Amino acid sequence: MSNLAIFLAGLGGGGAERVMLYLARGFVERGIKVDLVLVKTDGPCISLIPPEVRVVNLGTGRLLRSIPALVRYLQENQPKTLLCAMEDINVVALWCRRIAGVSTRVVVTVHNTLSQESQNATEIKKRLAPYLARWFYPWADAVVTVSQGAYEDLVRLGLSSERLKVIYNPVVTPELGKKALESLDCSWFSQGEPPVILAVGRLEAQKDFPTLIQAFARVKQQRPARLMILGEGKDRPFLEALVQELDLAENVALPGFVDNPYAYMAKAAVFVLSSLYEGLPTVLIEAIAVGSPVVSTDCKSGPAEILENGRYGKLVAVGDINGMAEAIISTLDKPLDAIALQKKATEFSLEKAVAHYLEVLQVS
Repeated sequence: MSNLAIFLAGLGGGGAERVMLYLARGFVERGIKVDLVLVKTDGPCISLIPPEVRVVNLGTGRLLRSIPALVRYLQENQPKTLLCAMEDINVVALWCRRIAGVSTRVVVTVHNTLSQESQNATEIKKRLAPYLARWFYPWADAVVTVSQGAYEDLVRLGLSSERLKVIYNPVVTPELGKKALESLDCSWFSQGEPPVILAVGRLEAQKDFPTLIQAFARVKQQRPARLMILGEGKDRPFLEALVQELDLAENVALPGFVDNPYAYMAKAAVFVLSSLYEGLPTVLIEAIAVGSPVVSTDCKSGPAEILENGRYGKLVAVGDINGMAEAIISTLDKPLDAIALQKKATEFSLEKAVAHYLEVLQVS
């Protein structure tokens, strides 16, 4: 029997999945028995599962089909606490606890600003997310948001502040610094090559890479530079077409998902977050943790909190192509001190996050 179960749909390369796996490691290091309960066991983050964690594969492949299997798991194992992430997963977990009739404590986590996500979403489940939160999250024993902005968003949606707690994501781990020092087999980062502007994220509308690509086109008009976007997603064909349309094929690379983005971040001249909305953007914290100068949209929510309203990196309006281009050029000309950025990033350490989560999870 575990003290704690973490419930996820799968092990995709998103920030929320990595956060949950980092937490799992922090928990087992403190002697807590952890089950990782998965709808499916594939995905690029599988290598991050700590060996001490017991993996429970519900074997259904789809979230809604997993409801009977999760109910059985809860009845047979009765973990003290169930921790989950992402809105549809959170709702299923809360339903299953009710159906199972167990006393398991359920803590849900919110990794995006739901009102912003629903406004920009095309998927029905994301458009419904604020309503689902309002209806179902009162069933949770606690709701953890990853930023103050996401917290305030849930309060505006009608959730009681007594149930909510802000805990920053555990982004800065001991391995991050080691991985940042690994060599790269990429000629773009060789000495004497033009500076590389880097972005990392799913190739989807939320990340607004079209604005970044168009901003880069304006940067390129003024100086030699290259743009690399790490990640995979359904918008790849559209982004590749935009690169061709702007005649940037020789200067823009879309290599796909990589296991170690930190080595790229450490060698990038500027890291850019172009998102329409976020909860607390993990990649922005990772970038400053390895000392990379950053530019970010001032989206809701997270970037302004992380960068202290521009003290640790330039903030530009969402969708502002000219503003982004100017901020990138300014940062190339006068990058912030890497040591100061790394010091700021320590606020988002695994150790701090684990300590705060244990208070909410009530496991030991």
